[in-house]
Amino acid sequence: MISPAPVTATASQQPDSTGTTSVSPRIGVLLVNLGTPDSPSVPDVRKYLREFLMDGRVIDIPFVSRAMLVNLIIAPFRSPKSAKVYKQVWTDRGSPLKFYSEDVTALLQQQLGADYKVMLGMRYQNPSIASALEQFNNKGFEHIIVIPLFPQYASATTGSVYEEVMRIISNWQIIPQVSFVNYFLNHPKFIEAFASIGKKHLEKYKYDHFIFTYHGLPERQIRKGDSSNTCLQGDCCASWGVRNRHCYRAQCFETTRLLAKALNISESKYTVTFQSRLGKDPWIKPYTDDVILELTKKGIKSVLAFSPAFVADCLETTIEVGEEYKELFEKNGGKHWQLVESLNNHPLWVDTLSDLVKANTQKLYV
Repeated sequence: MISPAPVTATASQQPDSTGTTSVSPRIGVLLVNLGTPDSPSVPDVRKYLREFLMDGRVIDIPFVSRAMLVNLIIAPFRSPKSAKVYKQVWTDRGSPLKFYSEDVTALLQQQLGADYKVMLGMRYQNPSIASALEQFNNKGFEHIIVIPLFPQYASATTGSVYEEVMRIISNWQIIPQVSFVNYFLNHPKFIEAFASIGKKHLEKYKYDHFIFTYHGLPERQIRKGDSSNTCLQGDCCASWGVRNRHCYRAQCFETTRLLAKALNISESKYTVTFQSRLGKDPWIKPYTDDVILELTKKGIKSVLAFSPAFVADCLETTIEVGEEYKELFEKNGGKHWQLVESLNNHPLWVDTLSDLVKANTQKLYV
């Protein structure tokens, strides 16, 4: 039996209100990043934190307990502190996470052309996923490709995006074919893009050690998704395959191995770490701040720090890794700490997204 041949994306021709034939895209592309407050003001930061932390995939405890924790403790007390930090990264264009995401959306649209319509949505705050998806609702789109802008899969990030997209689309009268990009940590151009930024720093300085730091997760979230009952045991992340395909920690270690190979960094010269833990429950280890202290005790004087869980500069990269960890390192005897910038609007990052879209386009059949 011969399978139908894949259809290449071809914009349909439709007459507009003047009777002139116009090009109408057939495939929608939704890029989704985490989100950011509308401004660095305390009220806007508080609003953002409440929406973000009330997500049951982010703080995965019963609703009543989560509501009390977020609305009575975290949001009221953390928002003023977070607002001060947001002001440090805010620019004339606003939040870097948002405007770099907007840049990439425009560049991807330019590269893909009229056959596609590319929209940006934020999981929390604006522009919302709902407002972005509305541009595809009942407008003749045959296929929607959803790309969460998180290199590694985690329930709290990619999984949350899936849930929100499906919640919204489930109410549509006509539901087109929808496909999701689960992760892209091993895409050659993604690795090449991050490596090319790192190489610029390697050309300027000889580093004693390299840290690859990723956003942390509670250990319980890793265990919830562990169908093999082997995660967080021994050297469970020493390799990445079918058994631990969706383990966030294993994906982070694989990302590091690929980047280290691209940069010709030996295993003895780098450490994988996890940052941004919250609360008293154990999070995945090793913790970045603990490793920094261990390195300074060993006499390490210079570190080049990568943050490959983020594709755009944000608080967790610019402030936490770039400034707070630098201060900790130098306070304890280190001499030179350098953050490798995120992909932001790097051409190879746009090429990565273009490849992901085109690969998913091939799944559209007549």
